[in-house]
Amino acid sequence: MITGTIINVVAVLAGSLIGLTFRSRLPERFVTILFQGIGLFTIVLGVSMAIKASEWILVILSLIMGGLSGELINLEKFFNKLASVIGEKFKIGGERFNEGLLTAFLLFCMGSMTILGAIEDGLGNEPNLYYIKSLMDGISSIALASGLGLGVLFSIVPLFLYQAGLTVFAAYFGSFMPDLMINSISATGGVLLVGLGLNILKISNIKILNLLPSLLFVVVASLIFIALH
Repeated sequence: MITGTIINVVAVLAGSLIGLTFRSRLPERFVTILFQGIGLFTIVLGVSMAIKASEWILVILSLIMGGLSGELINLEKFFNKLASVIGEKFKIGGERFNEGLLTAFLLFCMGSMTILGAIEDGLGNEPNLYYIKSLMDGISSIALASGLGLGVLFSIVPLFLYQAGLTVFAAYFGSFMPDLMINSISATGGVLLVGLGLNILKISNIKILNLLPSLLFVVVASLIFIALH
């Protein structure tokens, strides 16, 4: 059932290892320009995803509720502690580790192709969308790992959990997932990517981690909106 997800994870793992090999041999100034290029790309991709929203009120409400709940439980503090533990164990970490993991996760998981691919795979069809996505993610992970480091490789953990969970969900409810929900999830993820891109470029210091619950709230908001209409 999760064949597409496994292939996707292997592609990102291979791409990350290649990217990390390049990174270790690149002078710091080349790593910096890669870092900046990834930041610009992240903003552009986020905008292209965000404008797909068909009901902006769902995205706005989800960001508000998600931000408040994320701030309440302080997800950023939790992830920073987790990154510190990983950093001590593997002699890595720091700000770019968190940015690498979060950037890769959002880039690889928030697009509509992820959701549609999960539906395709979950319903027992050939996961053609995930084959295409795996190729794209594998190539992207080379650039990401070159600029953002080992956090990109570690993104395979949330990537697997998210896509596998989504595929299992789609196996039971995939044929009932409306376009409104798919577009709203993608748009909310796009807004987060814009904020993340601004952070990568050091233009802002938005607490993207504390806004992550928005991705759960937008699902609930979409279901409520559909029920009321």
